[in-house]
Amino acid sequence: MKHLFLYCLLAVLASCNQQEKKTAQQPGEATLQNTLVKAEGKDSMILLTDRPANLETPLKYFLEDFTPNSVFFVRWHLSGLPPKIDPDTFRLRVVGNVKNALELSLDDLKTKFTPYTIVALAECSGNSRSFFDPRVPGGQWKNGAMGNAKWKGVKVKDILEMAGVKPGAKEAAFNGIDRPPIEAVPDFIKSLELAHAMDGEVMIAYEMNGEPIPLLNGYPLKLVVPGWFATYWVGMLNEINVLTDSFDGFWMRKSYLVPKDVANGNESPDSLAKEMEPISRLDVRSIFVSPEPQTVVKSGENCTVQGLAFDGGFGIKKVEVSVDSSKWIAATLDSEIGKYSWRRWRYTWKPSTAGTHQIKVRATSINGDTQPEHQWNRSGFMRNEIETLQLKAE
Repeated sequence: MKHLFLYCLLAVLASCNQQEKKTAQQPGEATLQNTLVKAEGKDSMILLTDRPANLETPLKYFLEDFTPNSVFFVRWHLSGLPPKIDPDTFRLRVVGNVKNALELSLDDLKTKFTPYTIVALAECSGNSRSFFDPRVPGGQWKNGAMGNAKWKGVKVKDILEMAGVKPGAKEAAFNGIDRPPIEAVPDFIKSLELAHAMDGEVMIAYEMNGEPIPLLNGYPLKLVVPGWFATYWVGMLNEINVLTDSFDGFWMRKSYLVPKDVANGNESPDSLAKEMEPISRLDVRSIFVSPEPQTVVKSGENCTVQGLAFDGGFGIKKVEVSVDSSKWIAATLDSEIGKYSWRRWRYTWKPSTAGTHQIKVRATSINGDTQPEHQWNRSGFMRNEIETLQLKAE
């Protein structure tokens, strides 16, 4: 097997869209950013960084309800990834404030527990960061730092019940095999309140869309936290530590913070929030999938505009579209796949005149949350402002 970190050298495609690169490239961005590459176990994806591996899903793959594993976005914080993992010797350790410490093999997880399946959207906290205005530092993702999948595995609740959680337990911390490149870099560990970890929906997946999880997406085990941003979805998971106090690690207390008790994580560049808290649940959002930006359509003919809407699990109540700042009109919603999945919407539009047209979309969740006209925060998290698609009719 080729070394993982050499994957970006395997096939930088000469056919990549040069115009897209020129449009998306910003001063100070890496030279390779937005280049299409083939990685180990992956088809052509958009390269953000090669070390650690961060790859974005091209928009066209969101025409499918379940994102193919071969193009499912990749997000790592630490570059110390193993080139391969032996499934026969791998063990998931359960330690800390439990009666029985466990070391579970993959076979144990598949045979000693009732299998659990859930459809859930994984979205990077910084998805669409490149669209923030004013711009903010960090990975300059477009809308492709997310993916929808059917996950199969074991409920964390069942594992912790086998271990026997002792009284006084407060949180569960989750760690993976990935390691910092130098000692000064903190290990990537995330935690959940114990009641959340044992809610019967948080689970540890060993399958993704009916197949083993790709190495770059966290093989052999991935923590799945439905409805929460993917920063909690620890890949290559090999340890659960039950704690009697709140976990005080860097990635919970110093990083991935948003303004406290503020909708959409919103703040102003000239008035930054003073109180911050860890990011958690997805906010309501909608995006365009087809046609893609700058597409030329035919004047006087029907054009099907479609996209995706999602939130943190309350469900999508409606999606509305506005053309050239006209009134908001309801789009048609496809059937719901699952409350933690995205939901497809469609709108038939007939441009009556030639020229450039702007279409806006907004979603409203069942609990009444909707999208703002503008949203910003210092970290480029939780972007969900109303999006605009520009199309030209001829």
